[in-house]
Amino acid sequence: MNGYNFRFLDWSVYKDAKQLNSFVISLVKKLSPMYQMSFGQQILRSCLSITLNIAEGSAKNSDMDFKRFINIASGSLTETVANADILRDNGLITEEDFSKILVSSDTIAKQLGALRKKLLK
Repeated sequence: MNGYNFRFLDWSVYKDAKQLNSFVISLVKKLSPMYQMSFGQQILRSCLSITLNIAEGSAKNSDMDFKRFINIASGSLTETVANADILRDNGLITEEDFSKILVSSDTIAKQLGALRKKLLK
């Protein structure tokens, strides 16, 4: 336990979402300024939303409220993958980079699904 009231800091899903966010940041830094302002900002927002909704939801007083934030995080994860797909289709990221995002996103999606099921019990 981290010794604070921030239980999410110890969760694998939170740590994995942060790693995905760091990877996406590294990709956006490589985009030309024109694409950083459009595509880059959009994928950064959606990816950051995954991490932030996990954290914010963990502080809610009911499982129902927490589940709502997990659902938002799942939607943001899907948006991140769609953004990456568009970047790939337009030659702005490599197939390898897209694959890394896809593998990481699949892991996070499974973790969010397991957390959602746990909250439904």
